[in-house]
Amino acid sequence: MSMAAEETRKPEATAIDNVAAIFGVTGLVGKVLARKLISKPRWKIYGIARAPDHQITPVDQSCSNFHFIQCDLLNPLETQKSLSLLQDVTHVFWVTWASQYQLDSIECCDQNKAMLSNALDAIIPGAMALKHVTLQTGMKHYVSLQGPFDENEARYYNEESPRVKPGCNFYYVLEDLLKERLHGTKKCWEETCIDGSDARLVADQQIWAATTADLDENGRSFNAINGPSFTWKEIWKAVAGKLGVQVSEEHTFSEDFWYSKAMADKQQVWKHIVAEKGLIETEMDNLANWDFLDVLFRCPVKILGTRDKVDGLGFDVRYKTVDSIMYSIDCMRDEKLMP
Repeated sequence: MSMAAEETRKPEATAIDNVAAIFGVTGLVGKVLARKLISKPRWKIYGIARAPDHQITPVDQSCSNFHFIQCDLLNPLETQKSLSLLQDVTHVFWVTWASQYQLDSIECCDQNKAMLSNALDAIIPGAMALKHVTLQTGMKHYVSLQGPFDENEARYYNEESPRVKPGCNFYYVLEDLLKERLHGTKKCWEETCIDGSDARLVADQQIWAATTADLDENGRSFNAINGPSFTWKEIWKAVAGKLGVQVSEEHTFSEDFWYSKAMADKQQVWKHIVAEKGLIETEMDNLANWDFLDVLFRCPVKILGTRDKVDGLGFDVRYKTVDSIMYSIDCMRDEKLMP
C-alpha cells in the first residue's frame, strides 16, 4: 500500500448493535439512563421528551450517537411524524408519565394510556429488531389511594403482589396495553417499581434487565430499591445542611403544611432566583410536582418493597437514600437548574 493511500484512508464508523429509545429523557432517571448507555460501546440513543433540549440537556450534544427528539406524545400526529422513522430501535425505556390529573382517576389513566399508545403506534410497525421494553412504575403500583387503610400495619411488597382495588391505577393500564400490543413479538417485558431508589440504580437495573441474556423473556417485574430503609426525619437535617438552611427540631414537621398551597404563588419568586443566580430559565412547576409531594408525605399506608428477586439473580447495586438525594441536588446544581 502506498503512503498516499494510507494517509487518505478514513477510519471506519463504529458498528451499532443496540439502539435505545428513552421516553422521558430529560427526567431524573432518563438523564442517567442516557449517560450510562452512551458510555457503552456500540449503543445509539434516541432521547424523547416534551421539553426542548436547550433547557435540560441529558448528555453532551456533540456526541454523535445521541439524538434528541422533542415530541408531545399526547399529540398522535406529531408523535407519528417524529418517531415513525426510528426503525432501528432495539430497546424502549418508558420512564415518563403525565401528571395533569389526580392519581387514581380515570382521566389520569386515559391520558397516560394515550401517550404510550401513540408512541407504540409510531415505533412498533417499523422496529423489526425490537428486543425489549422497560416500563417504569412506582410503589403506588401496590396500593390504592382510595383505601381502606390500616395505618398500624407495615407491609412489604414483592413483585408477585396482586393488583389492588378499588381505584383506577394507570400503571395497570400501561401494563395491559404493553401485554396487548407486544404479545407474540420478540421481546422481554418488565416493569420497575420504585421505593427509595437512586436514579443511578434504576438506570443500571433497567440496563441489566434489558441486556442480560439468561433472564426470562416472557416479561418479568423487578422492584428497584436502594436497599437500606430510611425515614424523612433522619434525612431532613442532611437535606437542610446541603441547601444551607437552618432547621430546628420543632419546625421540621407540620401537619398543616401543604406543598401545593405553599408554592402556589411562588412563580415570580422562582423567576427572581433564576435571574439572580444565573440559572437556566425554567418554570418552577416543571422541576417539582407539588401535588405529588403532598401525596408522598401523606401516604396513608406504609409502602415497603423487597429486592429479594433481583438480589437472587445477581444484581447487587445499592445506595443509601440520603446519598441519592445529595446526588440529585448535585446534578441539578451542575446543570444550573437550582442554586
